[in-house]
Amino acid sequence: MLYTLSIQNINFYLQQKMKFLFFIVVTLGFTFCTYSQKDTQPIMMSAKEKNNHWNLIWEDSFTTKDLDTSKWSIIERNNADWGNYMSSNKELIRIKRGKLHLGGIVNNKREGDTVPYLTGGIMSKGKFAFKYGKIEIRAKLEQAQGAWPALWMLADQPQYGSYPRNGEIDLMEHLNYDSIIYQTVHSYYTLNLGNETNPLSSSTSRVDSAKFNTYAMEWFSDKLIFSLNGKQTFTYPKLEDGDPSQWPFDQPFYILMDMQLGGKWVGKVEPKDLPVKMIVDWVRVYKRID
Repeated sequence: MLYTLSIQNINFYLQQKMKFLFFIVVTLGFTFCTYSQKDTQPIMMSAKEKNNHWNLIWEDSFTTKDLDTSKWSIIERNNADWGNYMSSNKELIRIKRGKLHLGGIVNNKREGDTVPYLTGGIMSKGKFAFKYGKIEIRAKLEQAQGAWPALWMLADQPQYGSYPRNGEIDLMEHLNYDSIIYQTVHSYYTLNLGNETNPLSSSTSRVDSAKFNTYAMEWFSDKLIFSLNGKQTFTYPKLEDGDPSQWPFDQPFYILMDMQLGGKWVGKVEPKDLPVKMIVDWVRVYKRID
């Protein structure tokens, strides 16, 4: 009887030991697989993590029903080549499903406004401006002959006289049905003195404008770094001991976003291609974290 009990005890002990070893093997295997997956799969980063060197200071994701007038004003018609058809018509500036739609249309009601086309645009002048930092705008561009959507910046309180002495920063301009966008710096130095290559003041990049793309610029005291979808496109540096008009980018600038039609650069408008829109998902501005 004692012998029999000893064998049973031994068998019971071995069974428990095997169960314990099996548990250890399974646990280690699961842990190994888990870490392997973490090591091999791409890490999804949030917008905040991607901009971990920058602090978000201002944004608009267009989540309200109407345009936030504490941040934006409507661009009025003006004498500039791009401003011939600017209008406050409600059809041209609308928020739909969390996105801003800026349109260009044929003007079919000319009793009170005789221009052939109408375009919509907004700006942050007098409401928000910044000096140095980073700006990102995510937008999708519809195409039309004569369409000229733009995302750009001008000096909020001009310090150096009339245009173009205070400079202009173009995050994005698109023409007609082009497969490229333009990113450009303008100033008295580039336009009046003709210094467009010393340093290079403009760059083009291929883009699928029918998709949402992120147009961005990092602004420092000695350079402007432009990018498209997180990839650097070109840098405009401040020249040492250069002409003072080369660098008016030492003052706060405000933001403009508009759908433009016609002009010397883009050419004639084809009415059959209209209406056309630029759709903006969001605008974000950051300050550098030292």
